[in-house]
Amino acid sequence: MTSDSAIAKRLVDNLQTDLRALFNETKRKYPPVKEAAEADILKIRTIVARSKDVIPALVMNSGEILQPFLLGCDTKNLRIVQLCLGSVQRLITHEALSAQAAGNVISMLWGLMECGMEDLKVLQTTLVILTTNTIVRGPSLAKAVVVCFRLHFSKDNTTSNTASAIVQQVISIVFERVLAEDEANADGSEVAVDEEQLKISLGNREAPKSLRPCAKDAYMLFQDLCNLVNGDPPCWLQGMTTMTKKFGLELLESVLNSFPQVFLRHTEFSFLLKERVCPLLIKLFSPSLKHRQGMSAPSAPVNPPEKPTFHMSLRLLRVVSVVINKYYSLLMTECEIFLSLLVKFMEGDKPLWQRVMALEVLHKICSQSKLLRMFCQSYDMKPHSTKIFANIVNALGVFTQSLFINPITERQNSNSSDKSTKETGSTSQSSTGSSPAASIHPQAAFTYKGVWIPLIPVATLGTSKALIMDMLEKTDAPPIPDGYAMSVSFACLLDVTKSVSSVVTLELESEEKRVDREERERKRKEQGSVLEEVDEREEEEEDDDRPRSVDSVLATVNTDLKDLWVEMVNSSWCGVLAALSLLLDACTDEAATEAILKCLELYASLCGKLGLTVNRDAFVTALCKSSLPPHYALAVLNIALPTSSNTSTPKDHKRSSSSASRDGFLQATEGGNADPADTRNQVVAVGTPLTSVVGGQQGPVMLTAKNIQCMRAILSLAHCHGAILGASWHLILSTLQHLVWILGLKPTPGGGLKVGGGTDSHTTVITTAAMTELPVLSSMLSQLFESSKYLDDVALHHLISALCKLSSEAMELAYSNRQEPSLFAVAKLLETGLVNLPRMEVLWRPLTAHLSDICQHPNVKMREWGAEAVTSLIKAALAYKHTPPLHENLRLQMLLLSPLQELSLIPHADIRQKQLDCVHQILSNNGETLVHGWPLVLGVVGAVTTDQGESLIRSAFQSIQLVVTDFLSIMPCYCLQICVEVAAKFGLQKEELNISLTAIGLLWNISDYLYQNREKIRTVLSKETVGGPKPTSNGEQPIPPFDALWLTLYSRLADLCVDSRPAVRKSGGQTLFSTISAHGALLKHTTWQIVLWHVLFPLLDKVKKCSSVAATEQLEPSGNILIHHSRDTAEKQWAETKVLTLAGVARVFNTWRYALLPLGDFPRAWALLLEHIEASALSPSKEVSLNALKSFLEVIQMKTPKQIVTVIPDPQQSPQKSGRNGSIETASLTTDLPTPGGETIIRMQPSNSDTYETENERTSDATNGSMEAVEGIVPGFEDAALWSNAWRVWISIGTNSTKPPETKADAVLPTQAFLTALVQIFPYLFDHVKDKFVSSDLQKLCLVLQSAVSVPVQADMSVFLIPSSTETEITTLQSAVLHVFEVLKKAVAEGSEVMQSMYPAIFDQLLTFITYSCQPPSFGHIETKAITKTAPKQKKTQEKWESYRSATQSDWVAMNYVPFAEKALQLTSDLYRSTAEHPSVMKQHVLQNILRVFQLPLGLKYACPAPSTWKLAVQCLLDILHVGLPVARKTEFSAKFEDMWMDLAASLELFLFSEHPTPSTLSVEEQQKDEGMDVKVVLLIREEILPFSSSVPEHFTARIMALLNRGSIHSASTASFLDVDNRQLREEFAKACFETLLQFSFISQTKPVRDVTDEGALTKMALASLLQRCQEVLKKYVEDERLSGKCPLPRSRMTEMSFVLQAVTTLMQSLKKATADNVDQSTWSQVIGLYPFLVDCTTCTSSQVCKALKEALYQFQELLVAPHPPTGMVNGK
Repeated sequence: MTSDSAIAKRLVDNLQTDLRALFNETKRKYPPVKEAAEADILKIRTIVARSKDVIPALVMNSGEILQPFLLGCDTKNLRIVQLCLGSVQRLITHEALSAQAAGNVISMLWGLMECGMEDLKVLQTTLVILTTNTIVRGPSLAKAVVVCFRLHFSKDNTTSNTASAIVQQVISIVFERVLAEDEANADGSEVAVDEEQLKISLGNREAPKSLRPCAKDAYMLFQDLCNLVNGDPPCWLQGMTTMTKKFGLELLESVLNSFPQVFLRHTEFSFLLKERVCPLLIKLFSPSLKHRQGMSAPSAPVNPPEKPTFHMSLRLLRVVSVVINKYYSLLMTECEIFLSLLVKFMEGDKPLWQRVMALEVLHKICSQSKLLRMFCQSYDMKPHSTKIFANIVNALGVFTQSLFINPITERQNSNSSDKSTKETGSTSQSSTGSSPAASIHPQAAFTYKGVWIPLIPVATLGTSKALIMDMLEKTDAPPIPDGYAMSVSFACLLDVTKSVSSVVTLELESEEKRVDREERERKRKEQGSVLEEVDEREEEEEDDDRPRSVDSVLATVNTDLKDLWVEMVNSSWCGVLAALSLLLDACTDEAATEAILKCLELYASLCGKLGLTVNRDAFVTALCKSSLPPHYALAVLNIALPTSSNTSTPKDHKRSSSSASRDGFLQATEGGNADPADTRNQVVAVGTPLTSVVGGQQGPVMLTAKNIQCMRAILSLAHCHGAILGASWHLILSTLQHLVWILGLKPTPGGGLKVGGGTDSHTTVITTAAMTELPVLSSMLSQLFESSKYLDDVALHHLISALCKLSSEAMELAYSNRQEPSLFAVAKLLETGLVNLPRMEVLWRPLTAHLSDICQHPNVKMREWGAEAVTSLIKAALAYKHTPPLHENLRLQMLLLSPLQELSLIPHADIRQKQLDCVHQILSNNGETLVHGWPLVLGVVGAVTTDQGESLIRSAFQSIQLVVTDFLSIMPCYCLQICVEVAAKFGLQKEELNISLTAIGLLWNISDYLYQNREKIRTVLSKETVGGPKPTSNGEQPIPPFDALWLTLYSRLADLCVDSRPAVRKSGGQTLFSTISAHGALLKHTTWQIVLWHVLFPLLDKVKKCSSVAATEQLEPSGNILIHHSRDTAEKQWAETKVLTLAGVARVFNTWRYALLPLGDFPRAWALLLEHIEASALSPSKEVSLNALKSFLEVIQMKTPKQIVTVIPDPQQSPQKSGRNGSIETASLTTDLPTPGGETIIRMQPSNSDTYETENERTSDATNGSMEAVEGIVPGFEDAALWSNAWRVWISIGTNSTKPPETKADAVLPTQAFLTALVQIFPYLFDHVKDKFVSSDLQKLCLVLQSAVSVPVQADMSVFLIPSSTETEITTLQSAVLHVFEVLKKAVAEGSEVMQSMYPAIFDQLLTFITYSCQPPSFGHIETKAITKTAPKQKKTQEKWESYRSATQSDWVAMNYVPFAEKALQLTSDLYRSTAEHPSVMKQHVLQNILRVFQLPLGLKYACPAPSTWKLAVQCLLDILHVGLPVARKTEFSAKFEDMWMDLAASLELFLFSEHPTPSTLSVEEQQKDEGMDVKVVLLIREEILPFSSSVPEHFTARIMALLNRGSIHSASTASFLDVDNRQLREEFAKACFETLLQFSFISQTKPVRDVTDEGALTKMALASLLQRCQEVLKKYVEDERLSGKCPLPRSRMTEMSFVLQAVTTLMQSLKKATADNVDQSTWSQVIGLYPFLVDCTTCTSSQVCKALKEALYQFQELLVAPHPPTGMVNGK
């Protein structure tokens, strides 16, 4: 048998048993019942026999089967009724009743209920029939429910209580049917219902048709419950006679609390909820709202308001609680009203029990985070809605504060509401006691301003029932336990905090996960592959580990969601903060304090996460305030509070309210004196205040255990939520700084803290209990900053910023405060930096920038810590193993080292010393890894050189020496330039001269290193330069990096060349030009252009400028060092520099001319160099000017190279150099230089066999290159413009330097050495300009030379420069000038016709020089003393010194021009002899000019300064005439010499008959030699002139004859007849003249004169001249003899007279022998005319004269006979 069959059999058996029993009970009194029972037994047997399924068969026949039992109940017999009810229950239990039968059962139960029989059985049966199945519906169900209700209101308590429970159970059954029905129709959609229809059907006896059967019953039941509670008649529960509001509210609460699904699913039910329940609740709340406790009216009102009752208020609040908790989504508006009511119930004018009940309801609400979230979203976020959530929290805060403000009133209210004070007296005592209460109540409590409130345990988060709200059995308000209200309120605040935190935190975490998922999905799509789950887990773990910025998540969150979070926090933070701050101040329990601190910490974190800076700062302020003593905290926090912050608070939450709230909290807690008996407020440490507390207490500061606990909370907040603190870091750190100071914790070198570190400037007293806390606190502080490595970058920045700000405040106070400054911030900056080394890039700049500011502080202690922190961080960062390695990360290495460089700007010596020590350690420990950091390290070393102390400079210089010595080879090539710069800076420093000179040596060493490693450096630099060399700013060709390095070296050396110290300038200049000379071959041609224009010429300009402004005052010698007089002024020292510089540049131009000539702007450079040379040559400084000319000479001695060897690479070896067309590109002449090693072009010295030894010779075989000799000239080398410019400069120098001064005061004349150097330049220069040399140039040249020769010398130097007049040596200058004419002579001779036309000008200048022998030139207005004294050879030395002594009377002495003029004389002679027939020479009358110039020395003769002059002049004249006369006699040239003859005659006359007699000191031998010179002239006349008289002008011949005539008579050259010196007579000369006259008299010639007309004329002229001369002598003798009286005439006169008489005799003899045709009549007339004079001479007493006279008179014998007349003559006519 199956189990169903057994159940059915058992049921049948039981029914039959029950029927038999009923039969037996009713067979006597109730026959109908007995008969029915008997028939029923048979019926059952029949059913069992006929049906397999007994139960269904029974159901079908249940009406008949049930009939006996119903009849039995009608008997009202107790025993029968009990038996029948039992059988009915059995049928119900086995579900053997049909719906109709069930209805009959309900009717039967109704009857029993009315009769009052078996109430409990009736209730039991009713419950069974309703719970077994759902066959009882509609009216039957309503009837059953009414049965239960009516039994509930019976007078029997047992029945009433049982009925009450069954009523609630029955109602639950009704609604459970709805749930089952809904579940059965879960897939079916609900029928849409129109609310208007529902309103119409409201109150009808029928349920809405849209509902299913069970739902209809529940709908009608709930509607009638509402009607009954509201006092309205029921519609469905017919027969209800009584209903209490209390029980009705309980039923409503039960339904609403148990079946929210029904109301939420069915619109009809929710409609009832809105339209019936809510209005009902509001109506019932009316007494509570109107009642005001403690308000007494002046007169009793007519209708006094109904007082709220405890039991009604309790049930109403329970229903409201259910409605709010379960149906807030349906009843938004209604819940707003109910929540507002709850807030009103919390007001102070309400009874305490009512406020506590509302508090309990709120406690249940506050524990539900979702509910609070919905409230905030539905109300607070709506524009025009009540801020429900904010009101609730604020109400909690106000309630909490009110318990402290009015504790007695609250107590009285509580007692007045409790009628049984005796029961509560034992548990409630006065809460107004202070210390006695504290001693009686050692448990947790809050104490504030004398009010002590205990803290009792209260269940949180709804884990247990509320105390008051569960007192349903109480009719009146029970006594409120002491401290219960405070405890519940405290619990509410904690729950609000946790709920808000839960909402925000969980949802934020969810959003973070979503963002992570989206990020991973994006990465997968980008990578194109799906990651494995393992990878996903790893990524999630990594995401959890690495710092994450909340802002990054918030940026992706939906705006509405974020606004909701913000609103929840904004709505609650003020109230929570107000209450918790008060409770924190009043709390005496460590656990409660910890809970409060946790809440504040949570809220601070929430505000920080949401960016609510003002809110966050307020909570942080509360925490910080609690950690410090009250008055001290006010002073500290008023300073530390941020003055402005950006907040994301919505517009309707104004900043002013939050600020006011925060200020209110501070003020409210200011007066809260702690209970001295409170263990949490016991003093554990006493210290002095930090000086930053302006206006704060100056006495000792006491810290309590609570302060320490709050300090821990602050540390916990900062440790766990540092990422969101933002600007609040400053407040926290400021508080910690004060606490650390008070506790006496001092910083240690690593940045940590320890007790009593260092010397304390204040004393700290710490209890033993607190002493054990200090290491823990110190460890927590260190852990706090160590945990900063987990912060995101933004949060870390805020931390660093706060520390920096805190440190800045300490710095400000340290300026004016003499006490020890607080080093907390500096130490923690160091500690933070050390733990965040992996991400230095985030914090490095702000951190080190502030530390650098600290290093500038005047306080030594603070400055020392700043430097220690900076250097420690730098060393630690460099030692840290970064990824990638530091040497591969340029930017990071530069970032780490930059603070070290910034310390260079700090003037304090101790800071600089630490900086240099750090650099030294870095070089020692990390020098090999300083790949990219070398520039900064070198910059730090170099920065010390400017205005620093000697010790610092020496320390820094040791570092650069170490770098140059050990690290050049490992230093990146691009850093070599910086190394050069730094070394040069040490050269420029002024503190230590030896360091400067050593630094210049370092530069030389660097240059050697660059040269030795040139290939490596060039290659590396080329690779490091991205994109190749950068073009210059002016568009020129780019500079190769290697060349740029050399340019830097040259530029820095050039800077040293203009240093203020002469030794540095000299060393720098020598090094510069030596370096260029030694290594200039490494530079490309284009780089040479930069060298010129950016190094050399600027150097010349600077030197010129500095030299021009140099002082002329004499320098005082320093120490024992003596200064030579040539360097005893700055001007002289700069002159040396100028000389060195100009010479160096000139040497560069000469040495590297092949590099410079191809430059496009070489002409401009050449011109500029010449300008500098010109300016220097014209400098007042003799040293500068002379050396400028030497430089000039050097630059123009540039010779053309004979051979340039070019390397032609093998195309197979270097195909990359092939041209575009496949041709091989030879080494470019425009980019490579002649080099001393491995370069392309080598320089071949043309003048000697010494050449540069090159590596090409060694590498040519390796490269398979061939050598070709290319003959040619460097392009542009012989550019005429270049040399024209040089010629112009030379002329300018010569013209300006030799220009006579305008006044005597300006007499600063060039030296002989200068002039010599100037003249010596010309031959070299002339080689280049001779092709373009024209007459105007020659004129300028001659002007310069003439002026140069004319310049006198200073008197004090003349003895060393000027030879005496008797010396034949010429000065160097004069020699150079003559050499110029030698050069000109040669060039003109070899030159073109145009150049040869310059002969006359050359002659003119030479002739000018010749005049200087007799007439020294003047030089402007300068008065000179000429040395002209002549002395014998043995007295030359004495003469020279005497001349010097006489010359010193004048400032200037003229040169001895005699040797110079004689050289010019000889040169003129030689030149003319070679150019006599040149057209220009003849055309310009050169010979005539020569004769005119020669007249001066010839005329002066013995009056010449030197006797050699006229002798040389005569000899040169003879030489010239021997050549020139034949030319002049030529017919074709006669016209050009017409004016010459008379000048020649004058010259001969001036010489032969000089006005200056023979000196008396002249010896006979010398006189004879001189007379021989005269005879030579006569011989010249005899041989070169008279024989060619026909070719010369007649008047010239006549004058010559007159000269011969004059010379032929042996007459003295003196006019005094008393002169007895016979040496004056030139007998040989006279003889020669006479013989010449006789030779050309032609008397003895047989040829007629008329046949030779010219000769005849000459003869006549000679005779006439001779006779005339004789006549003059005779006449003169007679006159002198008469005048002499008895005194005889001088012997010379007698000799002359004798000679004349002899000549007359000879002449007459010749005339007699001559043919008549050769002697004309006039001749005889002249001869006869002599006779009277001869007769007059007969009185002479001289025998010699008389003898000669006798012979002469004897010749007249022939003339006394008239000659035979010629044919045709009569009487001789």
